[in-house]
Amino acid sequence: MNGRPLTAIACGWMAGSGLAAGYPGWRFWLFALGLSLICAAIALIGRHFWRSLVLIWLAFSLAGGYWLYNETGNKTRIGLPVDGQAVRLEGTIVSAVEIDGDRADFTLKASRLSLLSAGSSPQVSQDIPGGEKVAVQLRLAAQKELPTAASWRRGLQVTLDGTLEAPQSARNFGAFDYRRYLHLQRIHWLVKAPGASSIKVVQSTRGVAAVMGYIDALRDRLGERIERLFPEWQAGYMKGLLIGLQNDLDPDKYAEFTQLGLTHILAISGSHVAINVALLFGLLRLCRVTRETAITAALAFVPAYMLITGFSPSVIRSGLMTMLGLYLLRRGLLKDSLNVLAAAAMLMLVWDPYFLLNVSFQLSFAVTAGLILFVPLLSPYFRWLPRKMGSAVAITLAAQLVSFPLTILYFNQFSLLSVLANLLLVPVIGTLALPLGTGALLLSFLSTRLGLWAAFPVRWLNTVTFEATSWLSARSGFMTYWQSPSLLWVAAFYVGYYLVLYWGKRRERLAAEALTPQWQDDDTVPLRPVAEPTSFPLRERVWARRGDFLRLTIATGLVLLLISGYTPAYNKGSGYIEFIDVGQGDCALITTPSGKHLLVDGGGTVSFRKAKDAWRERREPFEVGAKTVVPLLKKRGVHRLDAVILTHGDQDHIGGAQAVLDSFPVEALLINGSLAESKTMTTLMETALTRRIPVYSASRGMNLQPDKGTRVEVLYPLTETEGTSRIPFVKEQNHQSIVFRLDLNGASFLFTGDMDEAAEREMLEIEKVSASAPTTPADSIDVMKVAHHGSKTSTSEAWLAYWQPETALISVGAANTYGHPHPTVVDRLNGQNIRIYRTDKQGEVQMRVRRGRIEVRSKLQQTP
Repeated sequence: MNGRPLTAIACGWMAGSGLAAGYPGWRFWLFALGLSLICAAIALIGRHFWRSLVLIWLAFSLAGGYWLYNETGNKTRIGLPVDGQAVRLEGTIVSAVEIDGDRADFTLKASRLSLLSAGSSPQVSQDIPGGEKVAVQLRLAAQKELPTAASWRRGLQVTLDGTLEAPQSARNFGAFDYRRYLHLQRIHWLVKAPGASSIKVVQSTRGVAAVMGYIDALRDRLGERIERLFPEWQAGYMKGLLIGLQNDLDPDKYAEFTQLGLTHILAISGSHVAINVALLFGLLRLCRVTRETAITAALAFVPAYMLITGFSPSVIRSGLMTMLGLYLLRRGLLKDSLNVLAAAAMLMLVWDPYFLLNVSFQLSFAVTAGLILFVPLLSPYFRWLPRKMGSAVAITLAAQLVSFPLTILYFNQFSLLSVLANLLLVPVIGTLALPLGTGALLLSFLSTRLGLWAAFPVRWLNTVTFEATSWLSARSGFMTYWQSPSLLWVAAFYVGYYLVLYWGKRRERLAAEALTPQWQDDDTVPLRPVAEPTSFPLRERVWARRGDFLRLTIATGLVLLLISGYTPAYNKGSGYIEFIDVGQGDCALITTPSGKHLLVDGGGTVSFRKAKDAWRERREPFEVGAKTVVPLLKKRGVHRLDAVILTHGDQDHIGGAQAVLDSFPVEALLINGSLAESKTMTTLMETALTRRIPVYSASRGMNLQPDKGTRVEVLYPLTETEGTSRIPFVKEQNHQSIVFRLDLNGASFLFTGDMDEAAEREMLEIEKVSASAPTTPADSIDVMKVAHHGSKTSTSEAWLAYWQPETALISVGAANTYGHPHPTVVDRLNGQNIRIYRTDKQGEVQMRVRRGRIEVRSKLQQTP
């Protein structure tokens, strides 16, 4: 760091900003005081480090203060009580308008707000000095409104009538926090508006927003031209590759790229900028333009390219680095790319400190720094390969190893085929598809036919690419799921990774130095001589042995670190029940003391959309299994499910199970002995057959014992259908719901699905208990999952009297239209002094069982 002061400053700045983000207020300054004392002690011990330490300490303190200053100002300026109120906003559209199905989303910078009465007339108004950004979600009323929405662009001054709401925070532990996401964009309110008639365009404005609006229109025109050159299934991919538009890429293809760690190809980054700058520079030099003029032209080209490709953090980073590099190259001052990277980071973080928490920013800078630092250390290990191939392997491996901790931190998955996929496909895409596609796009401006001819080889390359990604992603057993590691784990991985390679490089250098004196200048020196430690001088021998020992120790530590990171986020010896908030539906994850996982239902998104409203369908509709359940299971390090229990066939219980079966190995699938007449159920059964998942019909008397501390006893349905010639189709599934008792680590739970009161009476009769004769205390349970989301059709007085639960859990959607839970059921529970937890009020509810004692925590609040 002594030779790289700018790098030291950037590291200190990022550390200070990160600590202030994680520990705001007085806690940051307490940490800063402790760090100051540590820095002072290090400076006294190693005096030659003091300059770097002072720079790092100053950068750290200034960055923390700068972050806290920005946080202090990042508050709403709206002083009126507006949450849930009808309002009229006057302001300017400051983001691109994204239309997906029947919804248009954009950001409005509001300069004036008025509360609306029932007659839509303004009552109280407030001017907002400097304006405030709000996120707008507008639901189009009819298909004919699509052209109107498409005409909206940045820079338009509009008035908007809608309902102002506070953004929703995460409702499950570790889930995506939409409120935090908007906060980092300095947005504190969400406006929901019905129909295009809610917006009235006043006039076009001038300024940055208007300029960006014209650039958006240019990008759209470029996208339309790309659609003419490439077939529909390739057009979305080429839009992402050439101009950074990713919205039109087929969701299934994007998922394949994600699984193989190839999404960086679609994010405009350093390689895209470098290739296009090299093409421009080479073309100018071919036209005999001087080197200085060519550099100047390339320098002017980069900002335009950044704007056209979307101005994302990765684009800004690569663009800034390229411009700084070209400027320094022209001045003859380009010496250290790491300092150039640090300068780009500092410029971005001073402009907006919230860039630090952007995933694209982190991955872009981490991978770039990793290539600068680690490729020289890795290259010697691949000398046995041809030079270009060895260099490509070193670059790919360095990029994958550097991105690995951040990938599992944010996405919780890593494919073992990722290195192979990147090694095979990235060179083809980067050196062939990207430049040829760019050339075809440019030629199309001269002649569409000429552009189509030029695009033909790119189409063939794209076909090969997609076939390869489909084949690789279909290979089962190579996808690994990781719990989200701590930042300390991430830092330990990077430090250990660097030290192992550093000591290996040092040993090789010592070996080379030990052999050098044995040869005269005019002698022939053997190619890549290998020296044994015994031939080193004494001091070098000591260093070599220390290095070997340190490498072995650190490598062992890295292995242990990976093992700990791959282990699920559950303490062995404890049992867990996690009632995941899936809205209006049921989903619970049971984890036994030995680490077995059982999933009860998977939630499901219910749609009542008619065929004539197909235009409302989004490119990737929200599906609770894919968007909520699967990501949470991955985040908690679940690798496989020992059983999936589908209590019955209603959509809000089985809809999300399809994504679960597609993502995880499942050992067994339990159903209630009947099938629902739905496409979802048919697809589930077909998936089970294809994946050879055993399907069992649950009925009274069936017992499962995953480990010695866990027992599942099925209490209902009463009759079994397994072994019959056909499984019957039953329309009314609630009555057939699987009901089971779970004894876990000394505590008891009752899962009831959507059973109705008739099923309750049947069970009570089988138990030979009348409705008026309560059970003995020996039959009571600790926790009951209330049936059918608290509907009045179940949870009768006799049922509660028999089981005598201490705690009740109601899985129900917030603000659902069914009126769940019914007040009568809530009154019954309160009348028996049963403690109630509700997912609509408290989000996810987690219960940890240790030696019969249940510890409860909820996401939104600790007590009901």
